[in-house]
Amino acid sequence: MTQAESKKRFRSHQHQHQHHHHHHQKMPPMVSKVKVLQEKLIVRIFLAEFISTYVMMMFGLGSVAHMTLAPVTHGTFLGVNLGFGFGVTMGVHLAGSISGAHMNAAITFTTCAMGRMSWKRFPVYVLGQCLGSFLAAATVFCLFYVHIKEHAGGQLLVTGPLATAGIFATYLPKNMTLWRGFLDEVVVTAMLQLCLLAITDKRNSPAAQGTEPEVIGILVVVIGVSLGMNSGYAMNPSRDLPPRFFTFLAGWGAEVFRAQNWWWVPVVAPLLGAYLGALIYIIFISSCVPREPKTGTSKVSGDRTSVLPKTTAQSAMTSSRTPVSVYPENRPIALASTSISDPIHLEPF
Repeated sequence: MTQAESKKRFRSHQHQHQHHHHHHQKMPPMVSKVKVLQEKLIVRIFLAEFISTYVMMMFGLGSVAHMTLAPVTHGTFLGVNLGFGFGVTMGVHLAGSISGAHMNAAITFTTCAMGRMSWKRFPVYVLGQCLGSFLAAATVFCLFYVHIKEHAGGQLLVTGPLATAGIFATYLPKNMTLWRGFLDEVVVTAMLQLCLLAITDKRNSPAAQGTEPEVIGILVVVIGVSLGMNSGYAMNPSRDLPPRFFTFLAGWGAEVFRAQNWWWVPVVAPLLGAYLGALIYIIFISSCVPREPKTGTSKVSGDRTSVLPKTTAQSAMTSSRTPVSVYPENRPIALASTSISDPIHLEPF
């Protein structure tokens, strides 16, 4: 082979290789559009809240379906608490470093009200949460459709011993009044928010890094097994209202909103409770935590020394006079991890 032929063959191989490489780099138009959308922070936040809430509600509503439709063989109240608690854990693992996995409009409301997130993001979070919750209710309805129809002889009942609407949304027991139920929802949501802040306050005694999702799941279980009897511990407008609206469309009718005039309580009371819980933490706990000395990063506690590097999160939580100090901007409230630029991190469920 001559030198000229060798160069010609080399150029031919090089051209084929470049063409092949270019072919692999070129994406289908639809995939390309999806990638462009996903690069936008607001879209990533929406998708993260949507899928985390969907997963949390799937496990939670499925466990309620077991307790309602097969209490002897498959379901218990403890099972419901475990379903929701560890459903929250899975949601935090899914979306904690993207949106913070709020999965709860009351927590998102409090984050904005305390000044740690722009109100412009509030509808994006809540829309993702509500769509995820609604779709989870529809999925559970499809999965348990046969059992639901058989449970009351083909009827879809809202109240009474054979009611099935309670699979999807909360309803007051007969011995509870509306305003007692309202107070109950305020208190249990305040307990949720208060403990979430304690779990994640790096200047206090937080959960060990990496264990936050599990600890938060346990928190939800503890609230359920200790305080869940009175009102069903909705604690979350995004958990209660979208599935209730689904039951209205799916055949239970307007009675889901008329029964005990309860429907608005799991929407309003958790907002008040979460805000109250955050204020209690600021006043009674955050203001009492010693500030980090400016010159050192080591802190001695008893017979052990812990090294606490000065992070953005810690410096954000040093002022007890500023309510927003308990919502560090660059850390999740429930998952200590780094994330995409300027996310507001975690207060799940």
